[in-house]
Amino acid sequence: MKQSLDNPFMLGEDVAYEQTMFGALGMRIIECTPERVVATMPIGPASRQYFGVLHGGASVALAETVASVGTYDLIDKDKQMAVGMEINANHIRPKRDGVVTAVGTPLHKGRTTMVWDIKISDEEGKLVCVSRCTVGIIPKAR
Repeated sequence: MKQSLDNPFMLGEDVAYEQTMFGALGMRIIECTPERVVATMPIGPASRQYFGVLHGGASVALAETVASVGTYDLIDKDKQMAVGMEINANHIRPKRDGVVTAVGTPLHKGRTTMVWDIKISDEEGKLVCVSRCTVGIIPKAR
C-alpha cells in the first residue's frame, strides 16, 4: 500500500474504525499521494439500496472520504482539520455486486479549501459515478 497518512485511525482495523461509516461500508484506502487518492468499497447489504443496487449515498460517502483523506494528507495535521463543505454526484450506471474503486485527484489546493474530482468505477473500469467535492480546511479547536 502506497500511503503517506500518519493517522492510523483512517486505515486501521480496530473497533474505532469499524464503528465509522468508513468501516461499516468496508472502505479501504489503497493509495494516497499529493496528486491522487484511491479507495475501494465492496458492494453488499450495507451499501445497497432497496432495489438491490449500489446506493447513491454510499457512492457519495466513498467520494467524500477520498476527498477528505486527500485533503487531510496535505494539511498541517497538528493545527488543522479537513471537513466536507459541498459535494455533488452523477450516478452513471447501477452496480449490484463486486467492488467499486474511487480515484480522486485535486482540482484546487488552496489555503482554506481544496476541490477534488472523484471517479468511481467497477472492476472492468466502467464509470459508475462521478463526483466533485469541496473540502474546507479549518483550525483545530484548542
